[in-house]
Amino acid sequence: MVDVAVIGAGIVGLAVARELLIRRPSLRLVVLEKEQEIAAHQSSHNSGVIHSGLYYKPGSLKARACVAGAARLIRYCDEKGIPYRLCGKVVVATSPEEIPRLEELYRRGQANGVPGLRMVGPEELRELEPHVTGVRAIWSPRTGIVDFSQVARAYADDVLERGGQICTGYRVVVIHQRSCSTVVETTAGDVEARAIVSCAGLYADRIARLTGAPPVPQIVPFRGDYYVLRPERASLIRGNVYPVPDPRFPFLGVHFTPRMDGQVWLGPNAVLAFAREGYQRTAVNLTELAEAVRYVGFRKLARKYWRTGLAELWRDFSKRAFLRSLQRYVPELVDDDLLPGPSGVRAQALSPDGELVDDFVLDRQPGILHVRNAPSPAATSSLEIARMIADEVEPML
Repeated sequence: MVDVAVIGAGIVGLAVARELLIRRPSLRLVVLEKEQEIAAHQSSHNSGVIHSGLYYKPGSLKARACVAGAARLIRYCDEKGIPYRLCGKVVVATSPEEIPRLEELYRRGQANGVPGLRMVGPEELRELEPHVTGVRAIWSPRTGIVDFSQVARAYADDVLERGGQICTGYRVVVIHQRSCSTVVETTAGDVEARAIVSCAGLYADRIARLTGAPPVPQIVPFRGDYYVLRPERASLIRGNVYPVPDPRFPFLGVHFTPRMDGQVWLGPNAVLAFAREGYQRTAVNLTELAEAVRYVGFRKLARKYWRTGLAELWRDFSKRAFLRSLQRYVPELVDDDLLPGPSGVRAQALSPDGELVDDFVLDRQPGILHVRNAPSPAATSSLEIARMIADEVEPML
């Protein structure tokens, strides 16, 4: 028997394992991962942005975890020699109608304690991003980029160095509780633990249901496709360029993201994925698709945002439509500048009333803690989320 079993070797699960072992060096801890490698899904299929904490509701877990987590992540990268770049971000209003929302976003950022925020006019925007057009913008100099796959591998190394185990190829199939422990049955054998922490990402709701936790919020997967800026045109973008969020729509919209390898990603859009790990348009899992479509929360979301959904779907298949959305910010882009790029799948928790669950969600049961919703900025916040989770788990030991 072990003291703690962490389900999921993504960046959050590995950060939690690391934090617990730092606090309790003698802990017997194992991380169970269904894939043959760590960080195989959301942790390695993301934009690589170190978020500053600008967008999130003041006082929310996201706001607190992101601001503190970004600072801790940067210190960690410095300690480990992991390359990163604080290239900054501009959030750009392209019309006067967007300015009130931009100003509200600025007030949020100030309330959250985001360092270095400034409002800039079109002239200073041109100095920061010479090829970007807008009437006003927020400049966030502490927004950065990093390879989160490399961060996750460093967390895994820390876990192993401190005596933890990482077991790949262990897909969880059954969980049942005993009087003083929990048995996790996997495809590679059973593991008995005093405490369980589930960081199962795209399958967080399914693992929760195995323990009798509430069936909601349910995870509905949304795929985001990117284009990549042609290398000869990568100099068009210096840092992150983001739109002003529109509260009428459920997702942020396309943006420009520089990468550590010198690429610039353009996107993503957001469409229903036909499989929880459906990174390609042709990837279909009929059981998972039916589960999503039958869910009352998804049907309510679809009814509310059907026009937006159709526009996103059209943009997914029409390069010209995708280009037009980008030209709002960089008018000189042309069709040949956009090359096919990667995609990711976002594990989005939906409430039964059809609302996106915006904040991080933790479910607590005797001896078990479930991370039910940990979308962006979970990677940025991973060290701080780990601290919060460890505070909850320690009393179980």
